[in-house]
Amino acid sequence: MKPGKSLKFLFDEKDEREITINNLVVAGWTGRNVEAMEAHILELEELGITRPSRMPIFYRCSVNQLTTDHEFQVIGNNSSGEIEFIILSLEDGYWIGLGSDHTDRVVEATDVTLSKQMCSKPIANNLWRFDDVKDHWDELFLRSTIKNGGIEEPYQKGPVTTMRDPEELISLYTNGGKLDLGTLMFCGTLAVEGGVRSAEIFHGSLKDVKMGRTIQFDYRAISLPAEE
Repeated sequence: MKPGKSLKFLFDEKDEREITINNLVVAGWTGRNVEAMEAHILELEELGITRPSRMPIFYRCSVNQLTTDHEFQVIGNNSSGEIEFIILSLEDGYWIGLGSDHTDRVVEATDVTLSKQMCSKPIANNLWRFDDVKDHWDELFLRSTIKNGGIEEPYQKGPVTTMRDPEELISLYTNGGKLDLGTLMFCGTLAVEGGVRSAEIFHGSLKDVKMGRTIQFDYRAISLPAEE
């Protein structure tokens, strides 16, 4: 029996159904713009995180970390989110969505792969058919904000073209093939305004101006005490 995580999604804003995700992949260092990617690498180096051995790089994660809940628990105050578009392979094609690669930054400084397993991976419960946005993909826009003590501030913003397009990432990951059915891939993130930091509430959005629609979500990471 294959491991899997069953979640409910709203497909194209009208069709709600439950599907099973069998594989979770987190793609890192996916930027098209070398300068923007270098900026994000420098942000993480300030936290003691070493440069990647290759770019892009693909981390395998447990599907059990995926969640559409608006709250989850983390250890300590050293984790933070990263807004990302996601792509999901199903029998009726590829679907685009939104998620946050929430990561423990202390663990990341020691072992990036392990850090990807330390926190839940929140995703929005709305999906768009990739074929419906493919012709105007470059016009989609990502944005995130964070809130601490009731004060909201901008965190990340930029077009999806900051990252490689999903078909290119799929080709690189599969050596020219297609994503296995039931596979969900996080596709990389944007540089942060003001440095990587934790937040009480993280809000993210993916906007499609041409079709007049937005996928958005927010979540609260509840800190548990870390024993010495």
